[in-house]
Amino acid sequence: FVFLQGFDADEDLVGNLASMSRNERIKEIQKMPETMRRKREIRNKVLKEITKKSRHPGAQPSCCTQCLQEAAVSFRRFGNTLSEYFHQLQLWHKTLKIIGAEFGTSVLSYFVFLKWLLNLNIFSFLVNFSFITIPQFLTAAPNNLSFTGLELFTGAGYFQETVLYYGFYTNATISKMENGPSYNMQLAYIFTVGIYFFICFLILLFSVVRLFSRNLINPQKLSISASRLLCTWDFNITNEKAVKLKQKNLYTQIKEVLTELNEEVLKFSVMERVLRVAIHLLAWVASLGVAVAACSGVYFLSINNLELFMKGYKNDLEGQAAMLVLPVVVSLLNTSIPFFFSWLGHLERFQSPGQHIYVTITRNIVLKMSIVGILCYYWLNIVATSESQCWETLVGQDIYRLILVDFIFCLLGSFFGEFLRRIIGTTVCMSLGLPEFDIGRNVLDLIYAQTLTWIGILFSPLLPGIQMIAFFIVFFVKKVSLMRNCQPPSKVWRTAQMMTSFILLLFCPCFLGVLCVVGVTVWRVKPSEECGPFRGLSSMYAALTEWIQVLEGYPASKWVAWIYHNLISSQLFFFILCSFVLIVTYLYWKIKEGRKILTKRLRQQIIS
Repeated sequence: FVFLQGFDADEDLVGNLASMSRNERIKEIQKMPETMRRKREIRNKVLKEITKKSRHPGAQPSCCTQCLQEAAVSFRRFGNTLSEYFHQLQLWHKTLKIIGAEFGTSVLSYFVFLKWLLNLNIFSFLVNFSFITIPQFLTAAPNNLSFTGLELFTGAGYFQETVLYYGFYTNATISKMENGPSYNMQLAYIFTVGIYFFICFLILLFSVVRLFSRNLINPQKLSISASRLLCTWDFNITNEKAVKLKQKNLYTQIKEVLTELNEEVLKFSVMERVLRVAIHLLAWVASLGVAVAACSGVYFLSINNLELFMKGYKNDLEGQAAMLVLPVVVSLLNTSIPFFFSWLGHLERFQSPGQHIYVTITRNIVLKMSIVGILCYYWLNIVATSESQCWETLVGQDIYRLILVDFIFCLLGSFFGEFLRRIIGTTVCMSLGLPEFDIGRNVLDLIYAQTLTWIGILFSPLLPGIQMIAFFIVFFVKKVSLMRNCQPPSKVWRTAQMMTSFILLLFCPCFLGVLCVVGVTVWRVKPSEECGPFRGLSSMYAALTEWIQVLEGYPASKWVAWIYHNLISSQLFFFILCSFVLIVTYLYWKIKEGRKILTKRLRQQIIS
């Protein structure tokens, strides 16, 4: 009798769902507190019921209609199955869940940011390889240099005559047939790089806006504890391991929220406040002084290194070793000084770990971006005016070595900073205990590496592919080091704004600074006379100007010339565009602020 009752209930449920529209039916099935297998069974029964009704003699559709309906149902089933498989195959989906459950959202934000950068570099590599490198293969001359293996570390030698560097690319128009279509390498190079940076600008801008509106302007953050406690559980989970992982993840998130809500604001006396301000000022003076000293050392070392390189060396091995001096020194400074900044942060004794991380990140970004700025000045004002036959290739080689050595130091940092620290804390000095994962230092390593990659795209189009491999290895090394060597943060805290801050730092000052460097290179700096796609021109931008002059001779293409003269090369247009963007941003911010105030008042009315 109970079985018959359940069968009748299923029939009623299927009948009700079959009478709904498609969107309503999908929402109702998603709301059911059933397993995924049970939901699939209900969905299949509903689809069979709909098919059966459509074949009723009283409403017999035409043969064409039946075929279209069956094709639509089959396509929908195929799409649902494919989306489920894609969700399961999502990159590091399970790994990120485990990290979030074990170490909380603060450590998880680093790995999410690393995954985001990896996807960005995959896109960069595919764009450059498709539109710049593949056409060059059609006209590439054979490489007569021998490969010794040292090129993997220096980027010179055999690699100098490959598609890795700017100097290898031709300035000719590629055409495989006599009267067939042609491919202008100059235009392809400048348009590919320009459109890529424009797409990156839009991606970063929309990511910042989306994360800002989701995390920094969150009208429901006061009620997030209750909603997470009562409405978070996913009833589709049936696997025992997945259930335990979900429980641990939920437990960690609730603990973070409660810690934030119960955070006490410490009250200090006047003398204590003066002492804390003095300590903060001394720490900032010390950090800025160290950054200035590091930048000065990098500048003088780079000049001396160029002079020695132009004079030549006694043997090839000595020259190869000398090439690594500058990147090794820069990586040593970028690796060792952040430990000093972390020590300063511990001396300052911030009230929350969030303040400690943000201050450390700010000091590190000042250090790293200052060093990058000094290197850019060295490349564009000293190397570009030197007697080198192809200064663009020299710059590309410098950036290649910087990225490679920085990657090696990143791996060594995990070994010495986490593995050896764990050995010392568990065997030699038990009071130290296990180390905690340094979020600020590791995030700035990623931002520094991505900034170098963006600068190097103009001089080495395949650098995103190298960075893509490096980030892939870093993810697994950091994950293993985190799981085996580190302990969860001693102070649990919620970091809804961390990812927003990381993307914002990547956007400004890093990406905007890179745009300035690329703009100066394209508009102001004279290309080499004997290499690269822009050889013989007064600037890289001159290739676009010459193309516009050619288009002006064709009546059908005059609209392109009009857009160039009245929009692209017009300062007034960019002034109006920037003003419009600023006005829209201000209005958007005021609307969000008004909604936040309205939400607070409504919540106060509900409570009262």
